[in-house]
Amino acid sequence: MNLFNCYWYYQAAVPSRICDEMVRYGKQLQNQLATTGGYGDPKTLNQKQIKDLKKKRDSDIVWLNERWIYKEVQPYVHKANEAAGWNFQWDYSESCQFTKYNKGQYYDWHCDSWDRPYMRQEGDPTNGKIRKLSVTVSLSEGGVDYKGGELEFDFRNLDPDKKRNIRKCKEILPKGSLIIFPSFIWHRVCPVTKGSRYSLVLWNLGWPFK
Repeated sequence: MNLFNCYWYYQAAVPSRICDEMVRYGKQLQNQLATTGGYGDPKTLNQKQIKDLKKKRDSDIVWLNERWIYKEVQPYVHKANEAAGWNFQWDYSESCQFTKYNKGQYYDWHCDSWDRPYMRQEGDPTNGKIRKLSVTVSLSEGGVDYKGGELEFDFRNLDPDKKRNIRKCKEILPKGSLIIFPSFIWHRVCPVTKGSRYSLVLWNLGWPFK
């Protein structure tokens, strides 16, 4: 799919006090090791599996489902979807992922969508749908609260016949900034070199593209 805009952002859009409240709330809950496709429940992994996982992704997460958090983020998804010219159909947001990256932690190249829709029980609102729009909200101040940890995109989409087209997303370094992008775009979070990087990630689903 060819896109004129590969992402859309809003700088310092979420008030600082709301960002602080999200961080306070996320830190109160029991965190878990973040996994990636194919690894399943982190509680069932053995030491070798954990070691292999951390070659790809090393961070800690908490799942959030509070309505007040969705109310802060979802309006920007609607605005960006229209402003960027994507106009993707979507009608459901998954659980919010509060993510903490400490020094040395990172998430290597990946995309958020898969090659087939969710196969869930009848009646599940995610059944038959795919991730279409991904959102990252910066809950800490880049360059102040942490260093490193940059969000990067590869706009060649890992086509082996093309050179890497990597763009470092500096637009969301200010606290409270959001970035929205199609879930099939490849991206990574570089290793944090100092401090802690807090973010909120949200995936928005719709019916498969036709």
